[in-house]
Amino acid sequence: MSDPVSDQITRPPDGRAPEEQPRWRQDFPIDQHVEQYVTRREFTKFMVLTSVAFVVGQFWIAAQSLLRRKESAPGLEIARLADLPVGGSLIFDYPEPGQACILVRTGEREAVAFSQLCTHLSCPVIAQADQGRFHCPCHNGNFDLATGQPLSGPPRRPLPRVRLEIRGEHVYAVAMEGMAV
Repeated sequence: MSDPVSDQITRPPDGRAPEEQPRWRQDFPIDQHVEQYVTRREFTKFMVLTSVAFVVGQFWIAAQSLLRRKESAPGLEIARLADLPVGGSLIFDYPEPGQACILVRTGEREAVAFSQLCTHLSCPVIAQADQGRFHCPCHNGNFDLATGQPLSGPPRRPLPRVRLEIRGEHVYAVAMEGMAV
């Protein structure tokens, strides 16, 4: 049976007495195997604290995600219906400046809006209301005008949709749907 106190004492590897050891070893008497010795209790404590930190971090991320979802972008007035003919389109920035979206009036009191960036390589799409599609001229990609779903070409993901509300004669963008985070 070993004595725990004697296990803590360092033993010089050359076997000489401690007084005969070089100055650097006298200044730093701890051997590497003693310095790196970790008890099960210390290891368990480290693992429990690390696990708790990961769990707290996951809850923090989940809480931030929920708060972001509840904070929807405020309604932004895009256009007046009288200023946009049926079949006409309008480019606007939403939800942030520099994030181009395209609004297309599809009926007397109906309109759709999507991100203007193609989901393939982010080229700007062009509304072709008479053909019922958005066209990406970079790689001949086409999206359905009503749903934003890809119809042909290399794009595989739909265009992110801008949820609209028509209040009186004004069209408002109220939220983005389907944006990658």
